[in-house]
This record gives sequence, structure tokens and C-alpha cells, in this order.
Amino acid sequence: MKEWTHKEWLKEKNKNAAAAYYLYTPMCGTCQVASKMMDVVKELLPDLPMGKANLNYVQEIAELYQVESVPCLLITENGQLKEKIYAFQSVPYIYGKLKSV
Repeated sequence: MKEWTHKEWLKEKNKNAAAAYYLYTPMCGTCQVASKMMDVVKELLPDLPMGKANLNYVQEIAELYQVESVPCLLITENGQLKEKIYAFQSVPYIYGKLKSV
């Protein structure tokens, strides 16, 4: 999954019907597991615009979307935030959430 800046995220979420932005921090153990899950989901949904960012470098995103913890997955539909996911339960769970947008 490609690293996106805040600017790239804005571009993708506004030009596509749906997009996802995965937020993590490198020292977070749960994020490391979630990152592997997101890599699998990206392979299963290659046409869905998905990017990731180290939250330490896009703190304005944390404020803008009121991100409470990492890992966090922001899902947008028609440029608007549809869902924020903190509990990465399983690959099928994340896949189902993203497939439905």
C-alpha cells in the first residue's frame, strides 16, 4: 500500500466514489498486525483507492477526523467520511467493510 500525504488523501477521496486511508504508527504492535491485514485486503480490492500514513507525520488528519487511536481506517464515500474503524477484527471483516462502499 502506498504512503499518502494529506494532500494526496484529499485528492483521492474527492475524485473517487470511495477511498480508504489507513493510519498507523511504526512502534505500535497492533498496527503491525493491522498493516499485514491491510496489505491482503489491498490485493483483494486493487481498484479501491487505499493509502496509508504514519500518523506522526499527518497530525492534522488526527485533528480533522478526531482520530482517537491507531490503527485507524478512514472510509469515505463521495468525499464524506462514512466510517472510522479502530478494531481490525480480521481480513474478512475489513474486506467486507471496504467491499460494501
